Amino acid sequence: MVKFDDAVTAHLDTVNRRDLAGFSATIDDEVTVVLPNGTLLSGRAEVEEFHKGWFEDPDWKMTTTVVSQRSDDDTGVMICEVTYDDLDGEGKPYSMSYLLSLTFRRKGDTWLLVHDQNTLR
Repeated sequence: MVKFDDAVTAHLDTVNRRDLAGFSATIDDEVTVVLPNGTLLSGRAEVEEFHKGWFEDPDWKMTTTVVSQRSDDDTGVMICEVTYDDLDGEGKPYSMSYLLSLTFRRKGDTWLLVHDQNTLR
């Protein structure tokens, strides 16, 4: 069985590699995501559609540092500090700092993302 922290590391790796198929394999059908601007994405289709567009953008870079993590047999939560660097619509660089909270649920031998919360600092 895959350990919780290995599952989260693999999930974040798919994001940094902009691997939509790999990312999709790590999320639950009923996943929810709250973006830094407060937008709520609900369900696999909406979350995949958002990530498809985001992954097509070659300019961004995201660095994560684990702040805390907890898991039991079926549920795990990891909180990371994130530094996000990108270019705005005019090509000017900008940076954001936020907390990323990832909640996973174990289904069989697999951990799947059920909630992704992004909170600006």
